[in-house]
Amino acid sequence: MHDMDADQAEGKDRNFVTSLARGLEILRCYRDNEPSLTNSDFSDRTGLPKATISRLTYTLCELGYLVADERVGTYRLGAGVLQLGFGVLASMDINDRAKQEMQALRRGPNSYITVALGEQHGLDVVYLATANSSEGVSLSIRVGSRLPVFHSAIGRAILVGMEDDHREAVFEIAGRQDPEVEAEGREHYAEAKAEFGDKGFCTGYGRWRSDVNGIAVPVFSLTGARTYGLNVGGPSFRVKKRQLESVYAPLLIKAAEAISVRR
Repeated sequence: MHDMDADQAEGKDRNFVTSLARGLEILRCYRDNEPSLTNSDFSDRTGLPKATISRLTYTLCELGYLVADERVGTYRLGAGVLQLGFGVLASMDINDRAKQEMQALRRGPNSYITVALGEQHGLDVVYLATANSSEGVSLSIRVGSRLPVFHSAIGRAILVGMEDDHREAVFEIAGRQDPEVEAEGREHYAEAKAEFGDKGFCTGYGRWRSDVNGIAVPVFSLTGARTYGLNVGGPSFRVKKRQLESVYAPLLIKAAEAISVRR
């Protein structure tokens, strides 16, 4: 819907919200094999003035539906789009690279292990890809599942791997919610940083859920501009700390390195 079309629709229907329509039009600009676009691309495809485009992309970034790469002036779809049912996964090249490694981890010695790849969105981690255990009693997760960024192994691993400015942005979100949430988040990050420096991975033994054990490591995009988390875990009565750290940790670290191979 171009600018003129939106104005015409608004004139015909007083319930039509033009600003919302324009924001959604921005998200619909993405095509197959097109992971990032510029403000000029959005303007050309929607017919909206560049000044309007700039306000829309800023708002969509603030809400987590777009992620800006200020170094090159482009935008990619963010994890928040998953909640709207958009095909954000099609624009994320990392899923194809991660699939084989995740399946290999799941086929390890413990059939109760589940593997997931996630990305930070607000104060949560959103799962982008999963390789679930085939056991009847296992950790049930799916694409779009959310975990707390400060209280999960995968969230802590992402924080450790983030660039400083990206991490500070997460703390700012927490601070706007409650200064105590920010303070707690910084404490969790300090613990995770020390643990990662010592072990090479972050742990979550009953931290997120009392009945779940897991470990996680950061994973990086090809350009290094995006940070993900890769975890393995499962029900605590079947997935024990010793096996996670002695058997799965080396495999997890190796998988993350393979997925993170940069140009």
